[in-house]
Amino acid sequence: MLQYKKILIGISGGIAAYKCAQLVRLFIKEGAEVKVILTPAASQFITTQTLSVLSKNEVITDFFDNNHNWNNHVKLAEWADLMLIAPLTANTLAKMANGQCDNVLLATYFSAHSKIFVAPAMDFEMYQHPTVLSNLQTLKSNNNIIIPAETGELASGLIGEGRMAEPENILNFIKQYLSLGLPLLNKTVLINAGPTYEAIDPVRFIGNRSSGKMGIAIAECLAEQGAIVTLVLGPSSQIVKNKSIKVIHVESTQDMFEACLENYENKDIVICSAAVADYKLSNPSSSKLKKKETIITLELTKTKDILQTLGEKKQKQFLVGFALETENLTENAKDKLVRKNLDLIVANDAKAEGVGFGHDTNAVTLIDKHNNITNLELKNKSEIAKELVAYIYDCLNKKNDQIK
Repeated sequence: MLQYKKILIGISGGIAAYKCAQLVRLFIKEGAEVKVILTPAASQFITTQTLSVLSKNEVITDFFDNNHNWNNHVKLAEWADLMLIAPLTANTLAKMANGQCDNVLLATYFSAHSKIFVAPAMDFEMYQHPTVLSNLQTLKSNNNIIIPAETGELASGLIGEGRMAEPENILNFIKQYLSLGLPLLNKTVLINAGPTYEAIDPVRFIGNRSSGKMGIAIAECLAEQGAIVTLVLGPSSQIVKNKSIKVIHVESTQDMFEACLENYENKDIVICSAAVADYKLSNPSSSKLKKKETIITLELTKTKDILQTLGEKKQKQFLVGFALETENLTENAKDKLVRKNLDLIVANDAKAEGVGFGHDTNAVTLIDKHNNITNLELKNKSEIAKELVAYIYDCLNKKNDQIK
């Protein structure tokens, strides 16, 4: 959910600032890019060096850096997908609520258009003071999101409400907030991707040129939309960046067949994008074949048809298949759609420029079971993935409307 998000953390001068090292680390582990701004007072509680190492970015403390270059607070605000101010002290809170701007953190705050979260931290009596409560209400009315302070031991030694929320709780609060309104929230998805390799001997195999890029792009897009994704991935060199995706690594068609069947039940959406080998050796050699003969003959037998089997077992699943064709694209895709009991087929032309195995781009034709045809023009595979996922979401909504 936070994968690739640009998060700007503003730290003001309270003892809870020490927790921000862990907070930065948690965001980085989620796959976010993090930049940090410190107020002058905050640097008394946590060092710029610590935060710089953890965030992998220079920490900003003033309008000018050590080389007298201007830290453009407007560009910094534009960069951020979301901004978090933690800890939010009574002093910084008062300035935010009343339009006072005397440091780079406040200048960035007043320039921001992204979602802004604040995590108050102060002593119990301060947190309950009418002026503080009024200032928090002002922030709330200005569309800032308040992460409530927690109850516990305070810097004064007293026990009460006012502790900055623990880093894990701040992370979970933000993730939960961002998940609201995600179109595929908690939808369960199974997708396969990449090639399969069928052994000739321990060092050689039958395979194809599939990279798995398209399937991985779809899986990551689904996860970004809130889906719970299981990806059965053949021997691909591509890296799955979204850590929320459950990845099952397989090699052969049989491996993929078994993994898909084991994870098929109760899924809402199933997408078979893998370029599965149609044939395997009848009797692969247990030892390396020596180069002796000028000609050798390999006896091949059909592999199990994963998509056909899933179509036969389909219950509530919205089943999507892929078809890579070299001729009669639409006709062949329509035939496969019917034969394999699919809800949607994604077809592309292997002969088209910039399309198919190994490319970063793709162009596809979507055909649903009502024979509606939608063409997605050549673009980056991540963009194709977004359009495909949006199309599937629309299909699910129409299906639900028909059930009602």
